[in-house]
Amino acid sequence: MENNKAGGSRKVVVDVNNVFKSYYLGREEVPILKGVNFQVFEGDFVAIVGPSGSGKSTLMNLLGCLDRPTSGIIAVNGQDVNQLDDNGLANLRGMEIGFIFQQFNLVPRLSAYENVMLPTYASKKRHIDYPKKAKELLKMVGLEERMRHKPTELSGGQSQRVAIARSLINEPAILLADEPTGNLDSKTSSEVMGYFRELNKNGATIIMITHNQELAVQTDRIIAIHDGQIKSDTQATEFVRHIKEEQMTVMEHLAAHETCSK
Repeated sequence: MENNKAGGSRKVVVDVNNVFKSYYLGREEVPILKGVNFQVFEGDFVAIVGPSGSGKSTLMNLLGCLDRPTSGIIAVNGQDVNQLDDNGLANLRGMEIGFIFQQFNLVPRLSAYENVMLPTYASKKRHIDYPKKAKELLKMVGLEERMRHKPTELSGGQSQRVAIARSLINEPAILLADEPTGNLDSKTSSEVMGYFRELNKNGATIIMITHNQELAVQTDRIIAIHDGQIKSDTQATEFVRHIKEEQMTVMEHLAAHETCSK
């Protein structure tokens, strides 16, 4: 992937415009997201942080095209999700978004190689030599010698590396990582973040949902959400400076401050 970070205008790959999302308990409407706005550009490495109940999981589902907003617009690679039928939404999700989950979500009876190949069976990207690419990706994440092993024969870190390789197989526009190190020890978490940074250095666009302050500050940009609204959207270095000056944790910062300018 070509690095698009340096210089010039960059392509918008995710556009979130005045998004509201509500659920219903019987007849009662429960608002979750309340007018969320931001853009993610090609080559960004973004952390979305917030406490439990802040709306970040709902936002993740919308960004991953697993759900639709109640109102407002979410466009992924130029496609408005509200303008797509269910088949179109599934196709967008499969072709343009690579998912990395906390629980890995590998199929136990399949080998590492077969798990990486799974997203390709419904793919329409005919230019990709998938068997070759799957092997290249497993080599990239250091699992060339274990591609025939099943998940039960892999460590947690190895399983997450398989998941990273799987997320890249369709050459998606964005990688969407949901608490990607939540089940890993600190050493393995650091290794996984190293893969993310290397992928981003080579041009990958990554959105990471996390409550982990140590992970968030390793990205380039932090979007903080609280009570269904964006409270800050700033460069990670600036965010860290505020935290240090106030001697607060991220969650304390969110509770204490309203929206700050970029």
